[in-house]
Amino acid sequence: MAETSDTRTPAQIEADIKRRRDVLAETLDEIGVRVHPKTIVGDAKAKVVADLDHTFGRAYVTVNGMLSEVREQFVDDDGEPRLERIVPAALVVVGVVGLIALGARRRRR
Repeated sequence: MAETSDTRTPAQIEADIKRRRDVLAETLDEIGVRVHPKTIVGDAKAKVVADLDHTFGRAYVTVNGMLSEVREQFVDDDGEPRLERIVPAALVVVGVVGLIALGARRRRR
């Protein structure tokens, strides 16, 4: 139960005022730091960096999984290349590059 004002001594009242003044000063200092432009910019930068890290991390995991799946198509369990799959894929790539080169050559004329 709180003391009534008539039972406290002037020294107790002064001590209570000083304690409340110190708490108020600390609270105002915290508010000042939080609303300072450098703090706001720093917090915003940190959030953007964290979001980018999270996004790039997820992208890395996704791409890594996809590359592992592609690798499994061209390499057997012993790590040996599967020529029956590599040769047709290489021929398709050479054909596509050849068609692109022919198209570019025709456009230049």
